[in-house]
Amino acid sequence: MSSIVIVDYGLGNLRSVSKAVEKAGGIVSVTHNLDEIKAADGIILPGVGAFHEGMNQLADLASTLIEAEGHVPILGICLGMQMMMEYSEEHGLHEGLGLIPGTAKRFPESPGYKIPHMGWNQIAVTHPEDPLFEGIPDNSYVYFVHSYWADTPERYCVTATEYICPFASAIRNGTALGVQFHPEKSGETGLSILKNFLDMV
Repeated sequence: MSSIVIVDYGLGNLRSVSKAVEKAGGIVSVTHNLDEIKAADGIILPGVGAFHEGMNQLADLASTLIEAEGHVPILGICLGMQMMMEYSEEHGLHEGLGLIPGTAKRFPESPGYKIPHMGWNQIAVTHPEDPLFEGIPDNSYVYFVHSYWADTPERYCVTATEYICPFASAIRNGTALGVQFHPEKSGETGLSILKNFLDMV
């Protein structure tokens, strides 16, 4: 059985992600131990909060994640996805892990729209051949909570969503994958996506 590690760096809804992965059929451990992360067959980087705090909390775990890319699948969720990108504009320009090209940018103020983008919204699957979205119907609903969105070149965009502006709601570069939404809060669709991730490990 493949070993899945959820990276515990002090930010993130670790318990709900862990329970969802278990419900999807995975055996998972929540850890900040470098050796356990290095030995994992698949890595999940969750996250809730501010980008610069997340990067500071990662500290020496950052280099381990960068080294793992290309060898094992890494799934970033919400803030975890944004941290996998090159930069974020949250509270000034901050450098991310650089696993996926692009920058996290704040939604512009727009009449009739609230920030953060919170609640259910649709994902348009732009790369249906991507194994993370195998069997996921186009325009499925998933659950979002975020104020920043992924500005990434089109070739790295796996699903797209509309809120104030079109944005990449799932991104990939090699074995580095990220979803802006919360699969652990997205019902059966979210569980199916997590099952697909487990199948990739």
